[in-house]
Amino acid sequence: MKKFRTLRADEIDCRIATATEKGISLLLYKDARCDMNILDESVGAENWQHHHSRDNANCTVAIWDDSKNQWIEKEDTGTESNTEKEKGLASDSFKRACFNWGIGRELYTAPFIWIPAGKCKIEKAEGAGRAKYTCRDRFSVSQIGYDAENNINALVIKCKNKVVFTLGQPEPEETADTMQPQRPILVETAHINTLYVELSRTGVGLKQILRNYDIKDVHEMNIDQFRDAMDVLKGKPDMIVSY
Repeated sequence: MKKFRTLRADEIDCRIATATEKGISLLLYKDARCDMNILDESVGAENWQHHHSRDNANCTVAIWDDSKNQWIEKEDTGTESNTEKEKGLASDSFKRACFNWGIGRELYTAPFIWIPAGKCKIEKAEGAGRAKYTCRDRFSVSQIGYDAENNINALVIKCKNKVVFTLGQPEPEETADTMQPQRPILVETAHINTLYVELSRTGVGLKQILRNYDIKDVHEMNIDQFRDAMDVLKGKPDMIVSY
């Protein structure tokens, strides 16, 4: 079976776990769209599926195994969110099922992340009774690194473009003068097969797709172009065949 890559910094979100007068603690998490993108990228959009049960409390994610010629399933249970409970429950159970496949499992190795009050804006929540505090700042993961066992060993978190938390030895920040162009990740056979399925369904020609991205061969297509093409094709109706 396919081994999934570790999450990039831009795929990880930060959520405030606790807020006190002295500071806040953060949790790292991924969203369902991240899981879907990695599944599409790694096994191909047509080689995975999912379904919910128990009123969205459980989700099963299945991946096609060519060697066994069958679907392999992994299931988990989610919890309701504070808003849009049904949608939140379905999303959480899906994400947990993807954790079982190994997508984002490295987040479980995240350190305790504490941001002192001097590096964020703490506000006293309104209301009577015991004093409560909140923070409306937004935090983002700027850098992340992993060891050989995929444990997080480097982490940089920013707020308003300022570093507020550092773990390990972060890489030097890139500037316009030092940034090197990254080599794009090209599509694999699974992606190409998925693209052909959508082309056949919609009747769109491959030459048209290649011309849109100024490439001559489908094997020159990168992952971002593939995702863009799939988004466009999925919005098109089935080709009408007359007999």
